[in-house]
Formats: sequence, C-alpha cells, structure tokens
Amino acid sequence: MALGFFDGLHLAHRRVLESAAAQADNGLTPCVLLFDDHPLHVLNGIDVPKLLQNDKRDALLREMGLTAVDCSFARIKDDTPREFADNILVGELNAAFVSCGYNYRFGKNGAGDAEALKALCAERGIEVCVCPEMDADGEPVSSTAIRCAIEAGDAEKAARMLGRPFSFAAEVISGDRRGRLLGTPTVNQLLPEDMVVPKYGVYVSQVTVNGKRRMGVTNIGARPTFHAGEVRSETYILDFDGDLYGQTVETALVKYLRPVMAFDSAEALKAQIAEDIAVARSLSCVQSL
Repeated sequence: MALGFFDGLHLAHRRVLESAAAQADNGLTPCVLLFDDHPLHVLNGIDVPKLLQNDKRDALLREMGLTAVDCSFARIKDDTPREFADNILVGELNAAFVSCGYNYRFGKNGAGDAEALKALCAERGIEVCVCPEMDADGEPVSSTAIRCAIEAGDAEKAARMLGRPFSFAAEVISGDRRGRLLGTPTVNQLLPEDMVVPKYGVYVSQVTVNGKRRMGVTNIGARPTFHAGEVRSETYILDFDGDLYGQTVETALVKYLRPVMAFDSAEALKAQIAEDIAVARSLSCVQSL
C-alpha cells in the first residue's frame, strides 16, 4: 500500500508508488490509498488547485500496476495514528507492506510521522519503506513547488519535477474562427475549473490527437487584440488539418515563449503568430517528434 496524497504523481510520488508496485514480485497486490478530497479543503476549507485530472491520474496508476483504494478523508481525519494503523492498515486494507515519503504525516492533526508509522507497523508485522527526499533544480520535488512553477510560466521546471509536461484535457469548443481567417485555425478549450491556472501567455505545446502527439503553439489567457475577455486555451496544431469539435483533447505545455500581447491590427497579430510557429519548429522538443 502506497500512502500519501498523490495529487500530482510527480517524481517523488512515483518513487513511493514504485516501491509499492515492486511488491507484486513478492506475491502482494500493489495498491494506493486515494482520498476523495484534499486534506486542506476538509480541514480548513482551502481549495487547492489540481495538478492532475482524475482520469489521467487513474490511467498513470494503472500503467504502474497499482490498484486504487478510495477513502474518505473526512471519515479518518480524527483517527489517532494508532487507530489509523489498526482500523485502516490492518482492519480494512490487510496491509503487509506500506511505502511513504520522508515527510509523510497521518492521524489527527498530523500527529504521526514516518518514524511513528514504522514503529506502529513493526508492532503489527507490516514492512515499511520510507522514501527519501528527491530534489530537482536545487529544491525538494513537491506539489507546491510545481504549482508555483506553472503559475510562473516555468513549464520546463514543472516538467522536470513531474517527470512529464503539465497537461490538461478538455473538450474542443467552437471559437470565433478568427484563427482560421488568419490562416492558423485553433483548437479552443476552456481551462478545467479546479486545476492550477498557468501563467497567461504563449507556449510551445504538445497536443494528443487520436492517440498521436503533435506539436502546437498554445495561447493561454484572454485575447486583448479582439477585446475578448474570456480566459481559454487556443492551440494551433502544426501540420494538422481536421475537425476536432466535441472531442476531448489533451494539451501539454512544453515551453513558455512570450506574454499575452495586444496588437494594433490583425496583420500584426498574424505576423507574430508566424514568428511563434517558426520558433516552435526550431526547438529540439519539436524536432524529436
């Protein structure tokens, strides 16, 4: 059983998950405990933006060979560490092995830490693996650091911590077709309401269409040139011609190119879009596809 709050499935999370997944070789069933709500929301009413949509999270867990076990955080938030060990780990999960991160906390008011977990599990014959800190860019990999990177437009730092580019999946909706008139038709998507909002601007992106990754140039934000205030994602997919309306498409942000800008004319905007596309084509992340 992998223990933690796996809201990003970043590299540090994956180390904990891989430790549990490896127990399949010992005849155990690798599982991960997933909470239905963020602990900070349950305890303090704080809404924490998601780094990962549930469908993507579940698909990644299946790829790792892990079975998700859903749990209500509200139901166990007042359990003491000993009650958690007895009622959940032993009584409900029949755990023989648990893995967690070095900074894992559990029990009411976070009274239990990784050392307490090791002691309680030793009494119950449960093996424990505590995974050490993992660093990237000189700081510990964490969901908070990744959110800050995304909000700052540092897509590359976020990817280094996540182990993949930050992405979101959303339905392709009808736009005002200005992109088509400019010669660069775009895929228009509303940003998922409960996810972290990237810094507004233009990004090199990857778009998954019918299972195939394609490179794109994505604008996140409003469209000041046309006085359109609604925030959305608009992506021009390189070397693609097709109708994606109504389909759910995954858009991954690879590299921040520039901030959102207002242009004096449609022609000036068209010239800038052409420059953005040229820059995107020159990058190694595009050439490798």
